Amino acid sequence: MASVSVRYIVNDVDEAIAFYCGRLGFREVMHPAPTFAMLSRGDLRLVLSAAGGGPGGGQAMPDGTLPQPGGWNRFSIEVSDLAAMVESLRAAGARFRNEIVSGVGGRQILLEDPSGNPIELFEPTLPEARLTPEG
Repeated sequence: MASVSVRYIVNDVDEAIAFYCGRLGFREVMHPAPTFAMLSRGDLRLVLSAAGGGPGGGQAMPDGTLPQPGGWNRFSIEVSDLAAMVESLRAAGARFRNEIVSGVGGRQILLEDPSGNPIELFEPTLPEARLTPEG
């Protein structure tokens, strides 16, 4: 069951569902309207809202400003073989913001969903950087 929820604004909810479920191992929990869906992956619930789709998270602000996809805030998915995953995603036409970089706790790259929202793919190189202990 999910214990953390993140909302992403997307241009096309169906396209986002196909991407997250087909490429990143998410499961569709509900899709009650064309402008809204909930997905899950382990402890993460990903709520998808279409920009301008309302009522709800995608609706316009009181001044008329519409939420937009993109930005730099992101969630991170831990992977065991970053290079292989990047190669597989590139072969499927996925877009990346950068190349694989090494940090103090591991290697990472920024993948973009079909609307341009970033997802960090992270391969830990230190045991303490792992989400779950080895063994």
